[in-house]
Amino acid sequence: MRSILSVLAGAASLLPLLAGAVDINNADAETLAAELNGVGVSRAEAIIEYREAFGAFQAPEDLLNVRGIGLQILDANRDNIEVGAMTQ
Repeated sequence: MRSILSVLAGAASLLPLLAGAVDINNADAETLAAELNGVGVSRAEAIIEYREAFGAFQAPEDLLNVRGIGLQILDANRDNIEVGAMTQ
């Protein structure tokens, strides 16, 4: 039983590595929620609302201005965040 738990814990630690990078300036709410750790539908919608109100994010740290996104969530996702030019 202990070895199964060890394997599961190891596999869970790889999940952030398996997630693809997400462009926070172009991704929809479903993609943001699926790809960013700690971001569900509500936070993903807040990211989009902020982006629509204030324009494109210039850096991943700009997410800290979004309601519900703090340093812990940013740090957990920093390697998975891309900041591309807005295409929409």
